Amino acid sequence: GVTRLLLTRIPFFKEIIVSSFSCDSCSWSNTEIQSAGRIQEQGVRYTLVITSRQDMNREVVKTDCASARIPELDFEIPAFSQKGVLTTIEGIIDRAVAGLEQDQPTRRATDKEVAGKIDEFIAKLRQLKEVNSPFTFILDDPSGNSFVENPHAPQRDEALMVAHYRRSPQQCAMLGLEVDTKPPDAAEDLRDEVLQFNTNCPECNAPASTNMKLVQIPHFKEVIIMATNCDSCGHRTNEVKSGGAIEPQGTRITLRITDPSDMTRDILKSETCSVEIPELEFELGMGALGGKFTTLEGLLKDIRDLVERNPFTLGDSSTPSRTGKLQQFIGKLQEIIDGKTKAHFIMDDPAGNSYLQNVYAPEEDPALTVEHYERTFEQNEDLGLNDMKTEGYEPEGASGR
Repeated sequence: GVTRLLLTRIPFFKEIIVSSFSCDSCSWSNTEIQSAGRIQEQGVRYTLVITSRQDMNREVVKTDCASARIPELDFEIPAFSQKGVLTTIEGIIDRAVAGLEQDQPTRRATDKEVAGKIDEFIAKLRQLKEVNSPFTFILDDPSGNSFVENPHAPQRDEALMVAHYRRSPQQCAMLGLEVDTKPPDAAEDLRDEVLQFNTNCPECNAPASTNMKLVQIPHFKEVIIMATNCDSCGHRTNEVKSGGAIEPQGTRITLRITDPSDMTRDILKSETCSVEIPELEFELGMGALGGKFTTLEGLLKDIRDLVERNPFTLGDSSTPSRTGKLQQFIGKLQEIIDGKTKAHFIMDDPAGNSYLQNVYAPEEDPALTVEHYERTFEQNEDLGLNDMKTEGYEPEGASGR
């Protein structure tokens, strides 16, 4: 016989090798397909809801390691039970019918009951080809090299759902891939896990729970985000802690606010960071508002709410002049939030654990200036570094015990 090989590319998919064998003596012929690429990083699962005869004509690439299922009939073609094939949905059903009919004459002679049940099932498979009622076709390939045609490509097909998944160790072994048996890294598990511990609500002192998550900020470092939600009074709070050590130098970040889009920049304000807006002659001291991971707009709104809730500007203790100045300040701050007024936003963090997003990263941001400086004695005192001893702190004679 003669075997012919053809390297071809399926639109919106990848290259495959089609092999065709034909024998001139007995007229037997056969076709197979093999992927021309490597095993993909993830497996793929196609779920197609067939509602019309046109759906039966969709092209299908089914590799030899792919399984096909029709849940309505509880029917499955296991992996490695057939060679890879380039066909249609109808062709897969016809091939399954041909496989079931292959040994039926022998079964009818030896076990009529089993042969009768198989005949009934074959009739159900043939009935599917008429599409009298919708049914589901699922193609699952751990190698990621199978394919079901989308006739609407490049638009989305509402009847076809494609899901990629990570292979299990059993599937990797089935494909002959090396299974990573290394134990998972505890630090990686911590990054993917939300920790929860019991605490009390800061408002009503009722029992509440706090969620804690380790988050990696791009182009910066890891931080710990903690959020508390009280079911009794509805109070909600969140706080951000640095996930690393105090930096060797302090950091001063200056942003020129020139466009409303600057309000969407991500910002990490640690509890040791002070904020200054020179145009408003405003300064927010260290420790105010605590640690926050939000946007620039969110932080400015928190500052506005903090000023509005000042008890000395409310009720009988307020004076008209003080209230007028407060309203004037809030109005100017709102103009900055709305992008109507240009201003400078300065963050000064002696611990170096604050961050303002560079939208041009990894390139330099023309509107953003980051300065590193040596801390003063007073700043080290505020951070508790002057009394901190990290070398030679063991008492004499302790090493000889």
